[in-house]
Amino acid sequence: MKIEIRHAEPEDAEALQAIHADEALYANTLQLPMPSKTLWRKRLADISENTYFLVAEVEGEVVGCLGLETMISKRRRHVASFGVSVKSASQGKGVGRALITAALDLGDNWLDIKRIEITTYTDNTGGIGLYKSLGFMIEGEMVDYAYRNGEYVNAYQMARIRKAKNG
Repeated sequence: MKIEIRHAEPEDAEALQAIHADEALYANTLQLPMPSKTLWRKRLADISENTYFLVAEVEGEVVGCLGLETMISKRRRHVASFGVSVKSASQGKGVGRALITAALDLGDNWLDIKRIEITTYTDNTGGIGLYKSLGFMIEGEMVDYAYRNGEYVNAYQMARIRKAKNG
C-alpha cells in the first residue's frame, strides 16, 4: 500500500468531515460528534501561519490527517504540538506512522523544532505504542483531562526531544 503525504487543501474538507464523523475515531480526540462540512471547510480555509495541516492519501482517497502547530511565544518557538487522525479502516496499516514521520521531518529539518508534544488518552494503547516507537516519552498523566461518553478520562502528556546531530 503506497501512502502519499501532502499538505491539506480546502477540497479535502468533505473527506476529513467523513473521517471525523466516525465514533471510533472522534472518541479518541477532542472532536465532538456530528462534525459539519462547514466546520471543516472553515478549518481548511483559515489555517494559521504557525499551523501545518497534512493529509495521507491511499489510491487517491484521504485516509488520515495531522495538524502540527508551532508555538508563537518567543520562549517556546522551539516547540510544536500535533494531533493525528486515521480513518478506522486504515488504522494499523502505517498511515499514522507516515503522517507523524512527515511531521517530524518537517519539524526537525525545516522548522528547527526541538520538542514535539502530543496529548493522548491513557486508554489509547495503539497510539501510545506508535508514539513510543517514534521516540516519544510519557512525561506525565493528567487526571480528568476531558469529558468523553459521559465520564471524565485521563490523558498522558508525551513529547519527543530532538537530539543534536553531532552529539
